[in-house]
Amino acid sequence: MKKSHSFYSKLAFNLAENHLGQTAENPSVGCVIVKNDSVISSGVTSINGRPHAEYNALNKNLNFSKSTMYLTLEPCTHYGLTPPCTDIIKRKKVKNIFYCFEDLDKRTHKKAKKVLGKSNIKLKKVDVFNNFYKSYYLNKLKNLPLIDAKIAISKDFFTINKKKKWITNTRSRKVSHLLRSKYDSIISTSKSINIDNSLLNCRIKGLNNNKPNLIIIDVNLNLKKKLKLFKISQKRKVYIFTASKNGKKITYFKKKGIKIINIDKLESKIDFLNLLKKIYKLGVNRVLVETGLTFLNKLFKYKMINDLFFFQSNEKLRNLGKNNSSNSFIKKLKLNNKINVNLKNDSLYKIRIN
Repeated sequence: MKKSHSFYSKLAFNLAENHLGQTAENPSVGCVIVKNDSVISSGVTSINGRPHAEYNALNKNLNFSKSTMYLTLEPCTHYGLTPPCTDIIKRKKVKNIFYCFEDLDKRTHKKAKKVLGKSNIKLKKVDVFNNFYKSYYLNKLKNLPLIDAKIAISKDFFTINKKKKWITNTRSRKVSHLLRSKYDSIISTSKSINIDNSLLNCRIKGLNNNKPNLIIIDVNLNLKKKLKLFKISQKRKVYIFTASKNGKKITYFKKKGIKIINIDKLESKIDFLNLLKKIYKLGVNRVLVETGLTFLNKLFKYKMINDLFFFQSNEKLRNLGKNNSSNSFIKKLKLNNKINVNLKNDSLYKIRIN
């Protein structure tokens, strides 16, 4: 049975999602190649960004002549660290290409159609309605990272259980670890890390090596020294953003391999914007915020969060519940986009904030 263009395009997006947040400065691209109404090959942008998806799909001992390629992003036409993907597309004699998004890179933007047309390869844009490349577009247009956030909350909107460490169940926590794998960095605060003694890495079998970089906001350098975080071998970059001049503590953290980055203060919207610009200069493109309500409310106020992943327990904490900051914003959120995942008695919502 012949499938539609949208069917194969969705397959390409499924592939691209597998490496989302793991392809450095390059976007994660999915590629599906079809011949005689069957998928004969596929590829995704490699970890750290190279080789590209098209090369990974075509660099095989197969007959690609007169095949059709489906891409999430238009193929590159320029020489960078690798040759343009249009070269291997022409060499392998692909006949038709359907792509979903145009590349904002000026070296490639809308150029593939002309380059490939000279070899009688037809290129057509397929309209899709999703925000898959929102982080890439934000990076290119505003030199800012995409900021998403995660929160765990009780049925009666408390973020702290006075008697237990966790608000939600083990299934929710596993999904949280999977969620982390889609981002190149996690932002937390010294207050949250000190209270939870958290590692903030990805602890799922098969994804253990995917440890997002950790950015710790610690204006007064209150981060404790004896934390689990410092007892494990770090295979990721850890940064502390601080205004403190505490030389002894700074030296201690530097010896742990942590990079200290100075900020003057963190009070106004301009301060937060400057913070995000500094974070982007580190090569950070996609960030997941995991903090308490105090820091989160500032990001809400300044409209810096894109999506909020809202894990909610079915239990009310009542007098065992506590918040360190106002929960008025999150109580007003409309919980109408529930993600279909089995979390037993918990629920997960993806809420568009901006």
